[in-house]
Amino acid sequence: MALGTNHVTGSTAAAFIPELWSDEVIAGYKKNLVLANLVTRMSHVGKKGDSIHIPSPSRGAANAKAASTQVVLNSPATADIQVLINKHYEYSTLIEDIVEKQALSSLRRFYTDDAGYALATQVDADLFGLVPALNGGTQLGGDGGSSAADMTDAGIRKFMLVLDNNDVPMTGRSLVIPPVAKSDLLGIARFTEQAFVGSGDAIKTGMIGNVYGVEVFVSSACPTASSNRVAVMLHKDALVLAEQQSVRSQTQYQQQYLGDLFTADTIYGVKELRDNAGVSILVPST
Repeated sequence: MALGTNHVTGSTAAAFIPELWSDEVIAGYKKNLVLANLVTRMSHVGKKGDSIHIPSPSRGAANAKAASTQVVLNSPATADIQVLINKHYEYSTLIEDIVEKQALSSLRRFYTDDAGYALATQVDADLFGLVPALNGGTQLGGDGGSSAADMTDAGIRKFMLVLDNNDVPMTGRSLVIPPVAKSDLLGIARFTEQAFVGSGDAIKTGMIGNVYGVEVFVSSACPTASSNRVAVMLHKDALVLAEQQSVRSQTQYQQQYLGDLFTADTIYGVKELRDNAGVSILVPST
């Protein structure tokens, strides 16, 4: 007996073709990442194992060359930093047939944007979870003092001095602040005099300007600690994000629910890479 011609085709099921979902989820994910774009990133895609070992040699020294003598050999100690790939996060929703039939195509875009946002926020949150331990766990206030305070020009110079004293390269530094600290920066003449948005041919996610050569970013993922918010000035080598599976999306029809199950997920690990390459900053939450 013939089954008829009411086949599900590429056109009738276009809203749920996995490639389309994936493209939109990845776009939303990249659009909402902030801190993850400012740290060292390592790809472990397609590789087995649940950890990555990163050698971290100490710095060597230049030696004066004396006549008729052999060169002095550097033999720096090498630490082994292990990054555990132990984080697997997903975002799922089930869209029943009646919804797919009656809803606008913008519904799909909502879920893909929401999935990208949720996964990006989680990755940034895990990286921010490492921030309080930077610089030996010493946290500074926004004014450079020892307790939470609004961000000031003197504070910014103090954070830079900490990194300078730790021999951290100037290139690759960033200041990431919560939204509440943005208004403080806008009241600093040095910032408003030098601020610009964008650099080169692209605008970086979350970037609001530049002060003393350090790019400034705003992120709502900055955590809360004892009624304060945590900001950070860091070099990209302070933290590492290792991805074993970049963001992917899958759809599967669930006949028992008469709907399409949509899931986006990612597998990764985070780790402090260079303790003295960043400083944690406490600012009031209001």
